Amino acid sequence: MFKGWLIDKIGDVQTVALTDLDEKDLPEGDVTVRVAYSTINYKEGLAFTGRSPVVRRFPMVPGVDFSGIVEESNHPGFAAGDEVILNGWGVGEVHWGGLAERARVKGEWLIKRPEALSMRQTMAIGTAGYTAMLAIMALERHGLTPASGELLVTGASGGVGSFALALLSTLGFRVVASTGKLAETEYLKSLGAAEVIDRAQFSLPGKPLARERWAGAIDSVGSHTLVNVCAGMKYRGAVAACGLAQGMDFPATVAPFILRGITLYGIDSVYRPIADRAAAWERLAALLDITKLDLITQERPLADAQAAAEAVLEGRIRGRVVINVAG
Repeated sequence: MFKGWLIDKIGDVQTVALTDLDEKDLPEGDVTVRVAYSTINYKEGLAFTGRSPVVRRFPMVPGVDFSGIVEESNHPGFAAGDEVILNGWGVGEVHWGGLAERARVKGEWLIKRPEALSMRQTMAIGTAGYTAMLAIMALERHGLTPASGELLVTGASGGVGSFALALLSTLGFRVVASTGKLAETEYLKSLGAAEVIDRAQFSLPGKPLARERWAGAIDSVGSHTLVNVCAGMKYRGAVAACGLAQGMDFPATVAPFILRGITLYGIDSVYRPIADRAAAWERLAALLDITKLDLITQERPLADAQAAAEAVLEGRIRGRVVINVAG
């Protein structure tokens, strides 16, 4: 038996409980992991509250990330004692996830812990940091350099936004942070923001085209915010979109695309090929200032996962929440 969070649904009624689970009930997979750490992302907020159909199979252990130690393996790439991490692959949505003391998954979903990072640090980074790195890599492939001009990061006090600021500033970009929490200005500047602006100028319907300012942007907000970011892009600029905190609608016009030739990159982190994942984690291990990681992160016990998930969904958490599953 082991402890874990379990979300179930009978009819229209969803239940959530931290309970005792039986190893015989673990889903199919060729690697069993003793989970050390997991994380709380926006998806966990949606899963715990049921506000969006993130969980597509019940009962479900939530948690789209985890790090831990392999206990048993029938996969040729992993052996007992290996320290591993997992991001995505439908874990916590259609396959039991990381907010429990044990997980059983397919070995092809795992990568070995980067040597430069501890298991806790990999989860402090988690899907948020990994997604931010994928977004940066897309902008780099587009050809953006610090000489291209200013970059904008929306939802800057959230997990993805915090990592985007820290990483982009390390790479030498001048980064502007958009946030609804202007009280966090000093925090955002400590991560690398050159300027902090109020999200209000992006969150309402705007004109099809605005003054050209941004060479590139990373957006985790969606809806009118993403539309207004696109409207303010420079000629042949690029936006990497990876979130929908404001909404999943995109009430835009084609004007920025056909008059300024901008590019909108969609960043999927869930089913990304292993080669892309390994490249992103290698960059993260090399670039990330661990002192900034400490600024971004707070740790909670497994018992606090539901409360932390609700706080993230309501925007009451800045940066990242690491869940210490092993205690």
